[in-house]
Amino acid sequence: MRDRPAAADDRRMRRPWASLTREEAFLAIDENKLNAFMGQFVEDLGATVQAGMVVLGHRLGLYRAMAGAGPLSPAELAERTGTAERYVHEWLAAQAAAGYLAYDPASGRFSLPEEQAFALADPAGPVYLPGAFQLALASLKAEPRIAEAFRTGAGVGWHEQDPEVFEGCEMFFAPGYRANLVQSWIPALDGVEAKLRAGARVADVGCGHGASTIIMAKAYPNASFIGFDYHQRSIDWARKAASEAGVSDRVRFEVAPADAFAGDGYDAAHGRAGQPGRRGPHPRADRRRRVRPLPPRRRDPVQYRLRSPPVTL
Repeated sequence: MRDRPAAADDRRMRRPWASLTREEAFLAIDENKLNAFMGQFVEDLGATVQAGMVVLGHRLGLYRAMAGAGPLSPAELAERTGTAERYVHEWLAAQAAAGYLAYDPASGRFSLPEEQAFALADPAGPVYLPGAFQLALASLKAEPRIAEAFRTGAGVGWHEQDPEVFEGCEMFFAPGYRANLVQSWIPALDGVEAKLRAGARVADVGCGHGASTIIMAKAYPNASFIGFDYHQRSIDWARKAASEAGVSDRVRFEVAPADAFAGDGYDAAHGRAGQPGRRGPHPRADRRRRVRPLPPRRRDPVQYRLRSPPVTL
């Protein structure tokens, strides 16, 4: 930054910012704080750009092709994935600069470290980060609607999101459910697993694509599960997934808004009220539903309960 004149006197610094001249405003800036903020901006901008690069890596199978393959040249990766070498080279360089890939200057080859492969190359594993980036990028497509909602106070419905939001949401959250829901989250709740094994009736509120519902149905065949979501497309997806998983005999998915689903007669309730974007077009109706979080000492991403049932998930 260019040299600055001597600092202005305290009286001028106390004037409202809007009344300062451009030169006075410049003098009022703390240069160290400005530089720190600009550094944050550069990091945020880089992260935004890399989000697109990660989604491309997922969509084109680039990470999967690199996993366990050792160092690859751009031409070799392009051949493995049926993509153009010129674009692949740019993608590899950007990913290496961001720390997602390793680069060997001597050979000009790139590799995917085991740790990155664990999180980026296996959609069926316990962690799959590309889903989060797809969810984030697709969510940005709703910015015009959200801006209008700021002006009107109206809600922005889950159904109004880009379809890739729903897919990214499942892609990111489902691995966590597969790795933790049955293995640790449910067993951590007093008496819940025993009731599920005995044949509890469970409501999954805001079930989306039904990933967690189906996981529970496969683990507890004596229990019955009903998933509710007001989004028709998600329910259609969930019904198809349940059929493919062979659990349609004990899982049912129904379209129902937050203020109208059948909320009585369940032994347990499971929900995702804390997930990003899980809001309907009527925010006040959402708040009126009889679903409330557990006390802080027992709270968990999957622990939400109805007002009356004795068992919680």
